[in-house]
Amino acid sequence: MGKRIVVAIDGPAGAGKSTVARRLAEKLDILYIDSGAMYRAVAYWAAQTGVALDDMHRLEQLAAEARIEFSDGSSRVLLNGVEITDAIRTGEMASAASKVAAVPGVRRALVQRQREMSESASVVMEGRDIGTVVFPDADVKIFLDASRETRAMRRVIDLEAQGQAVAENDVVREIAERDTRDTTRSESPLVQAPDAVYVDTSGHSIDEVEAMLLKIVRERTSNGRELQR
Repeated sequence: MGKRIVVAIDGPAGAGKSTVARRLAEKLDILYIDSGAMYRAVAYWAAQTGVALDDMHRLEQLAAEARIEFSDGSSRVLLNGVEITDAIRTGEMASAASKVAAVPGVRRALVQRQREMSESASVVMEGRDIGTVVFPDADVKIFLDASRETRAMRRVIDLEAQGQAVAENDVVREIAERDTRDTTRSESPLVQAPDAVYVDTSGHSIDEVEAMLLKIVRERTSNGRELQR
């Protein structure tokens, strides 16, 4: 049995974390955990049950009670046994998730869940505080970034692919607001870990970014050959 490793990928909204982390996990044949989807799931449950986004106590309860699952080999997300993959991939849920993620009790509950998921297998996890809070001792830490304009354009393309009509100016403003919330919140703000490798994805294709990250992982984990699945 090979060594179990943890790959932590952090960065702002639209940097390409989810896409490249999923592809990296597939390439290495290890578990991919989408931490952002977990916060979206809590935000979605709050919306479904009429819980206000400023009701910190109830949001913490939802986070503690939520049964969030990821399907191996796919991007499907289940909340309490019900698939919510498409429902949480909207601009509204992205904005709500950013607000939910600023609640200390919610973060504590989901961080505990994320650590539990990594106890028995190698994982690639992406988010805002994976290398600084969730896994401060991760074997590989990467901070993925891109210009705000690049991130906004990627978001527009994603939303249009889902059939949602959006204005680029609105997306730029939304991303700017999320950046401010993520970097200034009191609980686990978005910062680059001192030992994380900085990767700017502006001007690079997803294939190029995947190759860069795979090289980083292999350089730090016995060439990526001896992983515990």
